[in-house]
Amino acid sequence: MTEAQPEPPRVTISDPQTLRALAHPARLAIMEHLASTEGAVTATECAEVVHLSPSATSYHLRALARFGLVEQAPSRGDARERLWRSTVQSWTIDAGRSADPSVREAEQTLLEVFLAREVEQSRDWLRRAPDEPEAWYQNALMNESLLLLSADELAELNQAVLALLRPYRRRTRTNPPPGARRVAIQYKALPLD
Repeated sequence: MTEAQPEPPRVTISDPQTLRALAHPARLAIMEHLASTEGAVTATECAEVVHLSPSATSYHLRALARFGLVEQAPSRGDARERLWRSTVQSWTIDAGRSADPSVREAEQTLLEVFLAREVEQSRDWLRRAPDEPEAWYQNALMNESLLLLSADELAELNQAVLALLRPYRRRTRTNPPPGARRVAIQYKALPLD
């Protein structure tokens, strides 16, 4: 493994309009792509990732720009080409426990879209798994561990897991080995009772 570059600071999003703007599967995919891509990309390049037309993708990019989540980037030399880049590389949503009900509703909607995206990524893997190379098939993992923790221990565990993942983040990793692929790590730590 090579040394990772410093990770940009996390931004906390709690504004209800911004939460609602993000609550669309294509917009989440665009944000993920822009946050993990060096430089800027066109709507056409994003369209390939989100499986929409370039014009529909451009619409979503403009919507994200209205809330300051993406911005137009300097051209690569072709003045006709419109480039976009993320202004937020890493973000957390937090409406707060005492937030207005409309803010909590916006947060809930975004979380439900996010969870549906995670489930679809897992289903996509299950469909493709039999055709994957043996090493990828054997090393993919879906796991649930039931732990007995205090709130302080949970905070400590969360920090340790995030620290373990940090050097592998796509945007900040330098010189990944040949054959490296994007891998979704979907970590949740939720009290059950």
